[in-house]
Amino acid sequence: MRTRYFLALFLIFLVLGFEVQGVHVPQEEETARPALLTKVQESLLGYWDVAKAAAQKLYKKTYLPAMDEKIRDIYSKSTAAMTTYAGIFTDQVISLLKGDH
Repeated sequence: MRTRYFLALFLIFLVLGFEVQGVHVPQEEETARPALLTKVQESLLGYWDVAKAAAQKLYKKTYLPAMDEKIRDIYSKSTAAMTTYAGIFTDQVISLLKGDH
């Protein structure tokens, strides 16, 4: 049981260590990054808008009410299943960390 606590504590410190290393940025790089980040964001948003417009155009062109209903039904069933499995997984992780059997 102590190894579980040690493992959980080790993982927490490992993640925190990587977070601290990622936060340290030299001063000169901070001024260069916003321009690059802005360019990347603009580029990605442009691609996203083009893809979204193409998908909407294709959807309007091939819209079938029966197929739309089937897709909505499949989506709702799969969402319900994933919610259930996510709850089971969460319970298992909490049980593992607490040490309950």
